[in-house]
Amino acid sequence: MALINMKDLLAHAKQHKYAVGAFNITNLDFVDHIMDAAVESNSPVIMQLAEVHFRYLNLEDIAPILINAAKNVSVPVCIHLDHGKSLKTMIRAIRAGFTSIMYDGSEHPLEENIKNTAEVVKIAHSVGVSVEGELGNVGGEAVGVEAATPHTASEEFYTRVEDAVRFNDETGLDTLAISIGNVHGLYKGDPKLDFARLTAIRDAVDIPLVLHGGSGISDDDFKKAVSLGICKINFYTGISQAAMIKVHKFIQEHPKSISYPDLAKLAMSELKKVVMDRMDVFGSKGQCAADKTLCITCSDTSCGLDDPRIKPEAKTVVYQDLVDKISLEVLNNLNQK
Repeated sequence: MALINMKDLLAHAKQHKYAVGAFNITNLDFVDHIMDAAVESNSPVIMQLAEVHFRYLNLEDIAPILINAAKNVSVPVCIHLDHGKSLKTMIRAIRAGFTSIMYDGSEHPLEENIKNTAEVVKIAHSVGVSVEGELGNVGGEAVGVEAATPHTASEEFYTRVEDAVRFNDETGLDTLAISIGNVHGLYKGDPKLDFARLTAIRDAVDIPLVLHGGSGISDDDFKKAVSLGICKINFYTGISQAAMIKVHKFIQEHPKSISYPDLAKLAMSELKKVVMDRMDVFGSKGQCAADKTLCITCSDTSCGLDDPRIKPEAKTVVYQDLVDKISLEVLNNLNQK
């Protein structure tokens, strides 16, 4: 199965009203188990590496492993850079063969976020790579050695509808991550998503919408969010937490065990279960069945998007072409300044 970029993958999700799960890779063991979950669920999947997790994995080292894994499964896979913060990181990901990148300029003023995102879009689109941006600010924190501090969303940082329209028009990005009461890491109390705001943004911008901070949101709220236009859901804390709960239980029951492989196997088995469960809740399970339009056929350059309603076809990003193309684009941009 060929790699697919996020624009083409989420076009299908948007049309058929489901969301694709995006699961962060922080350990090589994650790769096979997430891939197995996708294959067994007949589900497309997004495997992503966040810049904040570069402390665990080197981008250039993990990219060939992710690409090889994607090409050896029977479902479409998008390989995505999550929360990239600089142009340097964007170009590193593109050169490494990622089919999609996220530039997160949400901490900057709107004008600067628009300017930077537009520059990333121009470069990425020149080589067929899709771009996710973020507007508003999704708070919280990534999981580290200790449990993250629980957070609640602050309405002052929610995405404004009028800003979303301008951001979309002036950047030309492919997908938009929005803030509607969602936070990264752990929630303090029950999440309260602003579905009215989500609906208004969906009606105002005609691109797939992304929900970050998925861990902790109820199944009912997930399904409602998907029905209202969410097409991609980021989910990491929940899979990490499930794996660690399994680890804690194993160590309590086997305090003298010295077999790390058995411990890791148990943890990853739990991770896989959670991923498969999320694919079911998000509605992506079964989308790659033989009778579905997403995977009617596949080849080295197509992920089955033959249906004329969802043209153009998803094209594989050919790594050999990337270095020359991206270098030329960057040089052209520099010469214009």
